[in-house]
Amino acid sequence: MYTIKEVAEKMDVSEHTLRFWAKSGLFPFIKRNENNVRLFSESDLDWVKIVKCLRMTGTENKAIKRYIDLCLIGDSTIPERYKIIQDTKAKAYQQMEDLKRQMELLDYKENYYKNLIKNNLADEWNPMNKTEKESIA
Repeated sequence: MYTIKEVAEKMDVSEHTLRFWAKSGLFPFIKRNENNVRLFSESDLDWVKIVKCLRMTGTENKAIKRYIDLCLIGDSTIPERYKIIQDTKAKAYQQMEDLKRQMELLDYKENYYKNLIKNNLADEWNPMNKTEKESIA
């Protein structure tokens, strides 16, 4: 069994976030010890993994709760859970494409600045380096 602190370290999630998720009902089987400390089992860590994955793709807690509830209902909900995972995966791919475009821009700007530094040039794209006449044109 793992404490919140141990799970936070193991799963790279803050203790505060784990507590919030627990209060939201996203971990249906965690126990508490005699001191009312939450204890996570190995199988509870699987719940943490899927919740973290869904949250990292921007899925709202309400939708994650729906997914958890479907899991608890059983195998009759597999088609609906499959759809949730497909939709989440599509969203994650879109996020990857967005990040790829952002990285391309960052790479360009990095090379642009590297060239400015190397050749001791002024930044022509910086509005602060333009004269008032150039700004009006």
